[in-house]
Amino acid sequence: MKRRLVLARALVNDPELIFLDEPTTGLDPQARHLMWEKLRLLLREGRTILLTTHFMDEAERLCDRLAIIDHGRMLAQGAPHALIAEHIEPEVVEVYGEGVEDWFASRGKALSARAEIHGETAFCYLQDAEALVANLKARPSLRFLHRRANLEDLFLKLTGREMRDDA
Repeated sequence: MKRRLVLARALVNDPELIFLDEPTTGLDPQARHLMWEKLRLLLREGRTILLTTHFMDEAERLCDRLAIIDHGRMLAQGAPHALIAEHIEPEVVEVYGEGVEDWFASRGKALSARAEIHGETAFCYLQDAEALVANLKARPSLRFLHRRANLEDLFLKLTGREMRDDA
């Protein structure tokens, strides 16, 4: 309710330019989707929205253009899908389960254009995931998620996955 009130207050004077800082933080999935629907309606009406967000799915869905900024430096800017296509492989396979480290060392890296392991998950980035997925289907102890690359993958590639002390 508080987030909707903030948006309503921002629209009182019928502005052409709307500044929103983290508009969906703390919202449940249903409320978040309703907020996105309202923001898309405002965009269709010809309004400009300057949005700051840490939610890459939100940026990918709502933004025509975006900038990825890290520690005050602009790392990339452009249309979301163009940035993804320019900077990262189109397919991602996340692999986890019993023996993922051994599989990663023996097959995962070799079958991937780029691969990294963080915690108990291997991230494999590929142009075509067919061979890697076939390999994984023969290993029932491993579970995997095959998906297209997204803005979060790009953000993590450009900024790194490690937690940093920003003090």
